[in-house]
Amino acid sequence: WDNADFSRGVGTTFYQEFTTLNTAKPPFVRDVEAKVRRYLRSSYSAAWTLKITWEKAPAYAARTDTRRTSTYQAILTTDGFRSYVLMLYQEGGMRWDYTRLAATNVLIGYT
Repeated sequence: WDNADFSRGVGTTFYQEFTTLNTAKPPFVRDVEAKVRRYLRSSYSAAWTLKITWEKAPAYAARTDTRRTSTYQAILTTDGFRSYVLMLYQEGGMRWDYTRLAATNVLIGYT
């Protein structure tokens, strides 16, 4: 996500924080909990969750192509002891033309 370039006025980034330690959990947080339980086969109850969305983000350098944008999210969540990150990409994955990026060793995800 560090290779997105919003300098041409295309795309946006926004976030939403969910503090759920002593409050009713919205459907989004219940869905995140269900994903963590399913994928990790462990009990999990979120105390805090942050959803960050990059919408219609053009790749760096945006001056070369602002038509091929990508939308993706990072969901950070913790129960106060364990923390998880869910990385979600639009249908079809990243739509950036990796051959036009400054670096050619492109990776979706993290290392």
